[in-house]
Amino acid sequence: MDVVLGEATEVATAGVSAAAVVTCEHASARLPAPWSWPDEDRWLVGTHWAYDLGARDVALELTRAIRSVGVLARFSRLLVDANRATDAVDLFRSTAEGKRVALNASVDSAERARRLALFEGYHAAVAGAVAASPAKIVFSVHTFTPVYEGAKRAVELGVLFDEEQTLAEALAERLSRAGFVVALNEPYSGKSGLIYAAERHARAEGRSALELEMRQDLAVDPSIRARAVDAVADFLRGTE
Repeated sequence: MDVVLGEATEVATAGVSAAAVVTCEHASARLPAPWSWPDEDRWLVGTHWAYDLGARDVALELTRAIRSVGVLARFSRLLVDANRATDAVDLFRSTAEGKRVALNASVDSAERARRLALFEGYHAAVAGAVAASPAKIVFSVHTFTPVYEGAKRAVELGVLFDEEQTLAEALAERLSRAGFVVALNEPYSGKSGLIYAAERHARAEGRSALELEMRQDLAVDPSIRARAVDAVADFLRGTE
């Protein structure tokens, strides 16, 4: 699999499959130059606030399994969230666990423009990959923390969708047969704008949009991750 690193993207190419184009908006906790973590924000480094733990591995392994193209963001979601619309209130998150995010304490118009250059660089790469692919599905990969605001999450895999309910239900059924606890539009809902990236590029090219959410304690386990990737790949290959 060929991997090309850019300032905003990691693009992995394993073939020209018609199964899906894979995207991963929260793959990295990286802050590219000239940004760096303020001392006040050091506690965020390596946490789910900065990126989706395990998501990069899921995305790359899925790209390889279906012999397709994967486009992954190479900047922290705290710098700018590539899975949010540019008018979203949490495009630059101001708090985490009730604490101020110093990185985002003063994002003026010039700083916003610098960050949006990364954002649009990522989305330009996704747009190019989708336009060049015969795939019917733009498939976004994300992970979620097993405990959020003190509450444990029982769901293991979430299938997020907006318009593609039938497709989402079919994927959820395949994942359930693989032994996972699966829910539709959990722990977040695609009907609330939370599959922004997949929706943006699917709608632009007349494709379908789905997002996988995998619980992070499972996503970082190679054997469990492989089982999930195999099930998703099997489903996506069936849509070609």
